[in-house]
Amino acid sequence: MVTIATKTAVITDCSSESLDESVIASKKPVIIKGLVKHWKLVDEGRQSDSSAIRYLNSYYNGRPSFACIGPPEIQGRYFYNDNRTQLNYDIKKTTIDEVLDLIEKGFEEENPTSYYIASNVIDTHFPGFRAENDIAIPRPDLGYPIEDVRASIWIGNRTTACCHYDASDNLACCTVGKRRFTLFPPDQIANLYPGPLTPTPGGQALSMVDFDNPDFEQYPNFAEAIEHGQVADLEPGDALYLPSMWWHQVESKSRFNVLINYWWSDSAKHMGPAMNVLYHALLSLRDKPEHEKQAWKHIFDYYIFGDPDRAGAHLPEEARGYLGEIDSAKARMLRALLLNKLNR
Repeated sequence: MVTIATKTAVITDCSSESLDESVIASKKPVIIKGLVKHWKLVDEGRQSDSSAIRYLNSYYNGRPSFACIGPPEIQGRYFYNDNRTQLNYDIKKTTIDEVLDLIEKGFEEENPTSYYIASNVIDTHFPGFRAENDIAIPRPDLGYPIEDVRASIWIGNRTTACCHYDASDNLACCTVGKRRFTLFPPDQIANLYPGPLTPTPGGQALSMVDFDNPDFEQYPNFAEAIEHGQVADLEPGDALYLPSMWWHQVESKSRFNVLINYWWSDSAKHMGPAMNVLYHALLSLRDKPEHEKQAWKHIFDYYIFGDPDRAGAHLPEEARGYLGEIDSAKARMLRALLLNKLNR
């Protein structure tokens, strides 16, 4: 069992109507105690797990969803199979009320089948639910359309979502059951030993380290990650702000657990997923001769990772082209250019 001494910072004085802008501005994980304790779902969960299930069913519109179903032997740990070529659970199209019924039937089992409905958009399956269970995420006015906030629901029994990262900022609201987040900053990626890029549960690789039984002979640098890690324990009604790109393992600690989360990014809507850049770099850069790779590293620092204005600052504005601000029109042109080059 991993022992991480650092606990995530806690604040207790945020408004229950909207997330405080100072929390987002910090770009550091923080627990906001009791932020959503007034939500109706939290109140139903305090009464009983069955009461929370009935409340969810009262809003469910019957639309199918996808459920992750793991055999008892995985003990709720959603991971890879033994040779890391497949995931160790099945994904089944079903209805949410059926999954809720199966979870409830397993309440008295010591090691039940694992059920997990992950990141289901609330508005598509639970219309009206947010009238009694919602919080506003402050958004900046940047003068151009930015990505929308996505409100999702996560439902399951005792499960572990193994350590991974997400590309959006996250407000995770614990509503039923208890949750533990084990967190690592983005610079710990090498010490977390990411698994294959495919298959993945949601697009990002999982850490190969079993936090309950770490193999330090196979993954020795994980000891360094532990020194930089932190733990966030959430009770019903608590929320965790988790900045984008932070690695996190999420353990659902109770026999029935529901989490509501909000994902957002202040990126312009016309931007593409950064993961596409990684795949393209694997194709076009990784296996170049070493001296070429090092040169390209300088080029990327100049054009991408450094001051965004520097590369075009010495040019007349009309000559800057893609070195100037990328608006939706330039984004379409860049996509067309890339598609043309990739299809040659």
